[in-house]
Amino acid sequence: MKAVIQRVTSASVTVDDSIVGRIGQGIMILLGVEKGDTVGQADWLVEKIRGLRIFSDDAGKMNLSVQDIGGSLLVVSQFTLAGNCAKGKRPSFDTAAPTDEGKRLYEYFVATAKQSGIPVETGIFQADMQVALVNDGPVTFILER
Repeated sequence: MKAVIQRVTSASVTVDDSIVGRIGQGIMILLGVEKGDTVGQADWLVEKIRGLRIFSDDAGKMNLSVQDIGGSLLVVSQFTLAGNCAKGKRPSFDTAAPTDEGKRLYEYFVATAKQSGIPVETGIFQADMQVALVNDGPVTFILER
Protein backbone atom coordinates (compact mmCIF):
# COMPACT_ATOMS: atom_id res chain seq x y z
CA MET A 1 0.00 0.00 0.00
CA LYS A 2 1.34 3.39 -0.97
CA ALA A 3 0.32 6.87 0.03
CA VAL A 4 1.51 10.22 -1.22
CA ILE A 5 0.65 12.74 1.46
CA GLN A 6 0.81 16.50 1.11
CA ARG A 7 0.43 19.13 3.81
CA VAL A 8 -2.20 21.52 2.48
CA THR A 9 -3.89 24.76 3.38
CA SER A 10 -6.85 23.59 1.29
CA ALA A 11 -7.77 20.78 -1.09
CA SER A 12 -10.80 19.60 -3.03
CA VAL A 13 -11.86 16.87 -5.40
CA THR A 14 -14.41 17.39 -8.17
CA VAL A 15 -16.40 14.81 -10.12
CA ASP A 16 -18.67 15.82 -13.03
CA ASP A 17 -18.31 19.53 -12.17
CA SER A 18 -19.43 18.97 -8.55
CA ILE A 19 -17.14 19.18 -5.54
CA VAL A 20 -17.46 15.85 -3.71
CA GLY A 21 -14.82 16.46 -1.04
CA ARG A 22 -13.17 19.57 0.38
CA ILE A 23 -10.90 20.35 3.32
CA GLY A 24 -9.11 23.35 4.74
CA GLN A 25 -5.81 22.86 6.55
CA GLY A 26 -4.79 19.22 6.71
CA ILE A 27 -3.40 16.38 4.64
CA MET A 28 -4.23 15.41 1.08
CA ILE A 29 -3.75 11.64 0.70
CA LEU A 30 -3.40 9.83 -2.63
CA LEU A 31 -3.83 6.14 -1.74
CA GLY A 32 -2.70 3.26 -3.95
CA VAL A 33 -3.61 -0.34 -3.17
CA GLU A 34 -1.50 -3.19 -4.54
CA LYS A 35 -2.01 -6.93 -4.83
CA GLY A 36 -1.47 -8.62 -1.48
CA ASP A 37 -2.08 -5.50 0.63
CA THR A 38 -3.85 -6.08 3.94
CA VAL A 39 -5.98 -4.29 6.51
CA GLY A 40 -2.92 -4.36 8.77
CA GLN A 41 -1.09 -2.15 6.28
CA ALA A 42 -4.06 0.21 6.12
CA ASP A 43 -4.15 0.37 9.94
CA TRP A 44 -0.43 1.18 10.02
CA LEU A 45 -0.80 3.93 7.39
CA VAL A 46 -3.74 5.57 9.16
CA GLU A 47 -1.86 5.56 12.47
CA LYS A 48 1.32 6.86 10.83
CA ILE A 49 -0.48 9.69 9.00
CA ARG A 50 -2.59 10.59 12.05
CA GLY A 51 0.49 11.05 14.24
CA LEU A 52 3.04 12.30 11.70
CA ARG A 53 4.41 15.61 12.93
CA ILE A 54 4.53 17.62 9.70
CA PHE A 55 2.85 20.86 10.82
CA SER A 56 4.80 23.77 12.24
CA ASP A 57 4.70 24.76 15.89
CA ASP A 58 5.12 28.34 17.13
CA ALA A 59 8.89 28.04 16.63
CA GLY A 60 8.46 27.04 12.98
CA LYS A 61 9.55 23.42 13.55
CA MET A 62 7.62 20.42 12.23
CA ASN A 63 6.37 19.31 15.62
CA LEU A 64 2.58 19.03 15.28
CA SER A 65 0.34 16.35 13.80
CA VAL A 66 -2.85 16.84 11.82
CA GLN A 67 -4.69 15.87 14.98
CA ASP A 68 -2.80 18.49 17.03
CA ILE A 69 -3.82 21.30 14.69
CA GLY A 70 -7.45 20.19 14.32
CA GLY A 71 -6.92 19.53 10.62
CA SER A 72 -8.69 17.23 8.18
CA LEU A 73 -7.85 14.50 5.68
CA LEU A 74 -8.86 14.30 2.02
CA VAL A 75 -8.42 10.72 0.78
CA VAL A 76 -8.40 10.00 -2.96
CA SER A 77 -7.92 6.55 -4.50
CA GLN A 78 -4.95 6.55 -6.87
CA PHE A 79 -4.34 3.21 -8.56
CA THR A 80 -1.59 4.71 -10.73
CA LEU A 81 0.67 4.67 -7.64
CA ALA A 82 0.98 0.95 -8.38
CA GLY A 83 2.24 1.74 -11.88
CA ASN A 84 5.67 0.53 -12.94
CA CYS A 85 7.45 2.73 -15.48
CA ALA A 86 10.77 0.81 -15.53
CA LYS A 87 10.32 -0.71 -18.99
CA GLY A 88 9.15 0.89 -22.18
CA LYS A 89 7.05 4.01 -22.46
CA ARG A 90 3.74 2.68 -21.13
CA PRO A 91 3.23 2.05 -17.40
CA SER A 92 2.41 -1.45 -16.26
CA PHE A 93 -0.26 -1.87 -13.61
CA ASP A 94 0.39 -5.56 -12.94
CA THR A 95 0.92 -4.90 -9.23
CA ALA A 96 -2.32 -2.93 -8.74
CA ALA A 97 -4.97 -4.68 -6.66
CA PRO A 98 -8.03 -5.95 -8.52
CA THR A 99 -10.86 -3.40 -8.45
CA ASP A 100 -12.95 -5.14 -5.76
CA GLU A 101 -9.97 -5.59 -3.46
CA GLY A 102 -8.73 -2.07 -4.05
CA LYS A 103 -12.15 -0.63 -3.25
CA ARG A 104 -12.51 -2.76 -0.13
CA LEU A 105 -9.14 -1.63 1.28
CA TYR A 106 -9.67 2.00 0.23
CA GLU A 107 -13.03 2.04 2.04
CA TYR A 108 -11.48 0.31 5.05
CA PHE A 109 -8.72 2.94 5.17
CA VAL A 110 -11.30 5.75 5.04
CA ALA A 111 -13.49 4.16 7.73
CA THR A 112 -10.48 3.61 9.99
CA ALA A 113 -9.34 7.21 9.52
CA LYS A 114 -12.84 8.45 10.40
CA GLN A 115 -12.87 6.29 13.55
CA SER A 116 -9.67 8.03 14.67
CA GLY A 117 -11.64 11.21 15.19
CA ILE A 118 -10.12 13.27 12.39
CA PRO A 119 -12.58 14.80 9.88
CA VAL A 120 -12.25 12.91 6.59
CA GLU A 121 -13.45 13.80 3.11
CA THR A 122 -13.03 11.59 0.03
CA GLY A 123 -13.14 11.37 -3.69
CA ILE A 124 -15.19 8.70 -5.48
CA PHE A 125 -13.50 5.36 -6.11
CA GLN A 126 -12.86 4.75 -9.84
CA ALA A 127 -14.32 8.11 -10.87
CA ASP A 128 -12.59 10.55 -13.19
CA MET A 129 -11.62 13.16 -10.60
CA GLN A 130 -10.03 16.57 -10.70
CA VAL A 131 -7.98 17.31 -7.61
CA ALA A 132 -7.05 20.83 -6.57
CA LEU A 133 -4.81 21.69 -3.65
CA VAL A 134 -2.56 24.28 -2.16
CA ASN A 135 0.52 22.40 -0.95
CA ASP A 136 1.78 24.16 2.16
CA GLY A 137 5.56 24.38 2.20
CA PRO A 138 5.60 22.48 -0.11
CA VAL A 139 5.58 19.43 2.16
CA THR A 140 5.14 16.04 0.49
CA PHE A 141 5.98 12.52 1.68
CA ILE A 142 5.67 9.04 0.22
CA LEU A 143 4.68 6.30 2.65
CA GLU A 144 4.78 2.59 1.87
CA ARG A 145 3.89 -0.38 3.99
